[in-house]
Amino acid sequence: MTQAAFGAIGADGRIMSPPVRLALTVSELRRAAWTCSLGSALEYYDFALYSLASALVFGPLFFPSATPVTSLIASFATYFVGFAVRPIGGIVFGRLGDHIGRKKVLLMTITLMGLASTGIGLIPTYQTIGIWAPILLITARMLQGLGAGAEQAGAAVMMTEYAPVGQRGFYASLPFLGIQIGTIIAAVVYCSLLFGVTDITHSWIWRLPFLVSAVILVVALYMRLKLRESPTFEVIQRKVAEERESLFSLIQGSWRTILAGIGVRMAENGGSSIYQVLAISYLVNTMGLGGLLGTTSLITAAVIGGFTVPIAGRLSDRFGRIRVYRTFAILQAITALPVWYAFSTGRPLPAIIALSIALGVTTWGMFGTQAAMLPEMFGARHRYMAVSLAREVSAVIAGGITPLIGSCIIRWVASFSPSAAHPGQMSWLPIAGYVVFLAGITIGTTYFIPECRNRDLVAQNDIL
Repeated sequence: MTQAAFGAIGADGRIMSPPVRLALTVSELRRAAWTCSLGSALEYYDFALYSLASALVFGPLFFPSATPVTSLIASFATYFVGFAVRPIGGIVFGRLGDHIGRKKVLLMTITLMGLASTGIGLIPTYQTIGIWAPILLITARMLQGLGAGAEQAGAAVMMTEYAPVGQRGFYASLPFLGIQIGTIIAAVVYCSLLFGVTDITHSWIWRLPFLVSAVILVVALYMRLKLRESPTFEVIQRKVAEERESLFSLIQGSWRTILAGIGVRMAENGGSSIYQVLAISYLVNTMGLGGLLGTTSLITAAVIGGFTVPIAGRLSDRFGRIRVYRTFAILQAITALPVWYAFSTGRPLPAIIALSIALGVTTWGMFGTQAAMLPEMFGARHRYMAVSLAREVSAVIAGGITPLIGSCIIRWVASFSPSAAHPGQMSWLPIAGYVVFLAGITIGTTYFIPECRNRDLVAQNDIL
């Protein structure tokens, strides 16, 4: 890739990033992209890993129950706990990020996430230590959530502030490729474990994927220690050092923009949880397709998403953030019914194709567009905390509770036909309706947000 692709080149060969006119070398921009990507990879490795484990392993190991469905609901409840604490992590670490810098906070969040995920692989099961097993699992999940609450927001803010004007959408989307990397690694690891294993819950090998988090953590920490602080933050620090806000003043002055950020994420974050967690559980536990099919379909969707994310970012640079984001949300609404009907057929190939479209294209298309859009929506003095708050509140409302709601829907539908070949099969219809509902919220919200492409990132006012 040539230097010209990164922005205007100065006489000394350094990249100029207007409007704040900061000089960046090509290597600094590439290092920032790779470093943020590794953090995203660890977060979504943990996310996908916990999602798969919740659907396939945690129920019988940590929440033994008379019925598998009840055990699964308890397992998904711990999944929700991780989302419930994310806003707290977003507020605490986001405020620190606006005060002491993006780099230092990103070092803190990735350490917390990596240690918590590794710790899950060391927790004894319920059969060994009784009630302490789920307690320790929930504690580790909460620590994961606290770190994740500011990790993705920090990566988005950091890369948006690094990227040249006119290309922010593309370069800000690159760290989000870590999502596909982490998802693929987690799914491949689980595929390897499930291959030839009839019951993974009676083997210690389910722990290995969590222990691998330690390796990703070491690599990510090494790269982040070498990362330069966001040049835009250095300018912001000088200009608005005395104007940073408390949480109360942020909400009081920016509630419209925060609500808009929450609204646009309903389809993306809700869709991500629905298709990465609930759909896999539906295919495996309701339709009986087997864990290997579930992880294989997730890998295929992640590979397609790896192409979709940067393409969406590039499209948002050309056509605008809002227009592109709205288009992907409309696609998610249109495809919801046929996708979930394909899941309900119990046929492997249609299920894989359906998940690839729903997750790999529509959901992750919004995610790639969102990378630069959310940071551009907020003013300089509170950008990190505001982006974290909007992202993580929506993560609780749309993402964290969705698998729990979905599993309750499946159980409710199954109660009407307990003797059927696949009890709960017809739950595909209300779940698809729920996807359409979330997409509708996002589509409506986009009509209230002005176009924010290429805003001056040193500006102190929000877009609304």
